[in-house]
Amino acid sequence: MSSKHFLTLFFFLLLSCNTLTSTSSSENEETFDFVRPIDRKLLGLNKKEKLSHFRFYWHDILSGNNPTTITIVQPPLKLHSTGLNAFGLVRMIDNPLTLGPELSSKLVGRAQGFYASASQEEIGFLMTVNFAFIEGKYNGSTITILGRNPALNKVREMPVVGGSGLFRFARGYAQATTHWVDLKSGDACIEYNLHVFHY
Repeated sequence: MSSKHFLTLFFFLLLSCNTLTSTSSSENEETFDFVRPIDRKLLGLNKKEKLSHFRFYWHDILSGNNPTTITIVQPPLKLHSTGLNAFGLVRMIDNPLTLGPELSSKLVGRAQGFYASASQEEIGFLMTVNFAFIEGKYNGSTITILGRNPALNKVREMPVVGGSGLFRFARGYAQATTHWVDLKSGDACIEYNLHVFHY
């Protein structure tokens, strides 16, 4: 065997041993290091926490040729006939968020998610929504709400449960107020005010 072939074989053996060692240690780490503390600075949590107020208008459009809200589960007819609550209804949304109440106002993001009628006694929705922003430094960042929306109340409050991008580790609350609703078409414009702690 030439020295050239010997060196090639030696490097392959060395590489194989290194791979086996790495695999064993990584298996041990996975077994014993399920959770480990990390430095807050690595995630940018050494910065001062800010409190921001966001206000925008949410347009729920069920009518026309290009609805932004579609029904994906109809309520059972026997339950639906007992009242206006539509218990069991589920709608998926991709609603525009604008600066003003007019749909033609400046677009600042989209509300993407779903709401479901979760009350047998009233019009009460479970809201699971990401506010995906496209404006300024918030472009690409999201704020997530998850909570109960009793739609006939003047002001409805839901928790901010997190976010992404500039809103990692976000927390706070959202308040929704109906600006207008068309009972015939189901279209509505809702004012949202969010108070959010974020870094």
